[in-house]
Amino acid sequence: MGNANSGPLRFRCALRDLIRCGGSTSGLLARRRIHQPAGNVRRRISFADGTTASVYRETVIDGTPPAKPAVLVVGFRLRRIRSDRAHALFRRESELNTIFFAGFPGLISKLWLGHDQNGLYRGLYQWDDPDLAVSYARALWWVLAVVSEPGTIHYKVLPGVWLDRLLTTPALVDAEGASNDRWWLPVATEAPASPPATTPRDCSPSRRDPQALQPRR
Repeated sequence: MGNANSGPLRFRCALRDLIRCGGSTSGLLARRRIHQPAGNVRRRISFADGTTASVYRETVIDGTPPAKPAVLVVGFRLRRIRSDRAHALFRRESELNTIFFAGFPGLISKLWLGHDQNGLYRGLYQWDDPDLAVSYARALWWVLAVVSEPGTIHYKVLPGVWLDRLLTTPALVDAEGASNDRWWLPVATEAPASPPATTPRDCSPSRRDPQALQPRR
């Protein structure tokens, strides 16, 4: 996993942070502060490595605008997932993973991207404070390692960057010139051809199943 010299946290430290996150996520759900707007769903994003991927979910946390904005890009390839049906099942079930990230301090939003032509999944996050983004990525490594091919977990933190501006003006951070390993850098976006059929949702537990992490409609 690479960003500067930061590898994964020690397991016990990551476990501590993930447990805290679970408790914080529960509080956010109870206060209806986690939402899933539909405006970016199916938006297609092209990256500097020549691949493209589409947004299949967006998660937004209510709060104040970031004082120290940063973008975090996380990438990984799933282990033994090859068929379209298996990928579709993963995308559906991945909503349960919200508990592993929504409660981390500093999170503003996340765009969930499906796999690209090389099988790489990405998450594009808006964070408040790049150091908090790094801490999250280093803890997340242990969750991703369970389902990912060895050596395919990577992350990139872009301090001082707003995600919406990065998607519209990627040249803002295109300063690494000769680097060919720019899987993390969006270079163009394409809006959905038509509005998604779904409506904006929150992620409060349903009345029928209080244990389910499913948004109310």
